[in-house]
Amino acid sequence: MKPVSMLSFRRRLAMVHFAVVSLVMAVVAAVGIWAFSTDLRGDLDDAILALAELESGMLAVAEPGTPAVVHEAARNRGPSYARVDRLVQVVDKDGQVVARSANMGSATLPVPADLRAQLVGGGPLYEDLERFAGEPTRVVSVPVPNRPDLMAVQVAASLEDLNHAVASAGVMMLLLTVVLILALGIAGELLTRRVFNAIDDIVEQARRIGQRNLTSRLPHPGVPDEIGRLVDTLNEMLDRLERGIEAQRNFTADASHELRSPLSRLRAELEIALRRPRDTASYVETLHSALDEVESLTLLVEELLVLARLDAGQERGEMESLSLADLVRETMRRMAPVARQRQVVLTVSEGADVQAVSARVPVQLALTNLIDNAIKYSPQGGAVNVSLLADATAREAIVRVTDDGPGIEPSDLPHLFERFYRGARAREAAAGLGLGLSLAQAVMHAHGARLEAGNAPGGGARFDLRLPMVAAA
Repeated sequence: MKPVSMLSFRRRLAMVHFAVVSLVMAVVAAVGIWAFSTDLRGDLDDAILALAELESGMLAVAEPGTPAVVHEAARNRGPSYARVDRLVQVVDKDGQVVARSANMGSATLPVPADLRAQLVGGGPLYEDLERFAGEPTRVVSVPVPNRPDLMAVQVAASLEDLNHAVASAGVMMLLLTVVLILALGIAGELLTRRVFNAIDDIVEQARRIGQRNLTSRLPHPGVPDEIGRLVDTLNEMLDRLERGIEAQRNFTADASHELRSPLSRLRAELEIALRRPRDTASYVETLHSALDEVESLTLLVEELLVLARLDAGQERGEMESLSLADLVRETMRRMAPVARQRQVVLTVSEGADVQAVSARVPVQLALTNLIDNAIKYSPQGGAVNVSLLADATAREAIVRVTDDGPGIEPSDLPHLFERFYRGARAREAAAGLGLGLSLAQAVMHAHGARLEAGNAPGGGARFDLRLPMVAAA
């Protein structure tokens, strides 16, 4: 069975546009014809009512006797373009026709049996006759005041001209509607084709852009319309993709380099140990050196896994209200053995306890990295200070870590939190992988906090961990 082909969005849009335009024009045409017909019937009703009231008024003041239709006598008063196409008859109290206009001949208009009852209110009574004298006819009946011998005056007019005018207007409206629908349909098709051709060009050009030519961009149409904004948005997306893929390439290259170095050293040490028999102490020393390299590799792999989970949005702890003073004291207790081994003094300037909103484990990880870096880069006999501050303006709690190390070069500050980046002073002062600060920054960004780096006024590096404060009750 041959699959049914789906209509393109362009065709569906054109069909919907044509259907909506046709429906609107049909409604407009129908309303226009109805309004035109209503106006014509209103004018006709007003004309025959005026004549009927004129006849009724003349009969009301006429002398009793044989009634007569008076509007025919007015025709002899002078030239007139008025067409006498009204039929007039006078009905007495018994419902008999006692007078009629000459143009009626021997015919009479039908008199309803309950005409008197319907005219009790004194208002006109309208009635449509399907056929009278071969034409559709409109009849109005009005009572005759002050004449108990007379019941009503009836005036009739043909609806033939009115129906013909309505039919002619309907044909004209139909033709106009068809022309407008065709014109709007063609204009809509041309406009839709132009828009979708521009989109097709964008799609075709976007298909040509791949990882090998991510520097290419979509050409701008030159006008700030919807297509222009679409092109700007797609180009901005390409910028982000280019930066992301470039960062991924750099990350992969740096990770490969960092993994290659300890693996090369480990392999070299093992190859040297296996070249000739050695005593037990040499083997133990080689194994200790290999164990150090394995520990370094394990730490690197763990940090890379954490960064990968952060990039995937999977590394996120539960947000809670934290006492930063307790967290700082706990972290300082854990880092005290490392500081004693390096002969570095740890000091805390707590001040008032500051409550922050974040996740406990990520904050501990960031604090541990900051204090470990400060101890690592401080000289023997130096000091590392941790202080708690509050920025009331920004509604942020600050944990500040300062050391007595060499500080940070101004040229290194913009790159300090990049993965695997280590400045010249850092490489000279201590060994490392260059992942600690980038890991801490990534973890804090994932939990609504951030790290700021700088140099302390008295020398050494200064790192500020800024977290959102708990809102006051």
